[in-house]
Amino acid sequence: MDDSKEITEALLKFRNERDWAQFHNTKNLAVALSIEAAELNELFLWKDVAESEQVDREKLKEELADVFAYAFLLAEKHQLDVKQIVLDKIKRNGEKYPVEKAKGSAKKYNEL
Repeated sequence: MDDSKEITEALLKFRNERDWAQFHNTKNLAVALSIEAAELNELFLWKDVAESEQVDREKLKEELADVFAYAFLLAEKHQLDVKQIVLDKIKRNGEKYPVEKAKGSAKKYNEL
């Protein structure tokens, strides 16, 4: 079993033991993911770049875990293989951002 499947199974076990599946529709999972991403962003609010690089690692771990958890649950809800969709996205991005054009640049693909 790969790591993403192990994580998903642990999340489902935790959720199911608490009878929370009833709340995990697509809308609620997407909204929860967005809220957790906002809480992650809050760690960096009003900080300059140097300060943001000194983020509290424990808080960062907590917020990232929440973001990942809802992302995994949303993927599972739609029978999406997390590993495969990420690898597919990397491949598509590689086509949009070829190394020879994108290396060292923060420009969007349509500006390269």
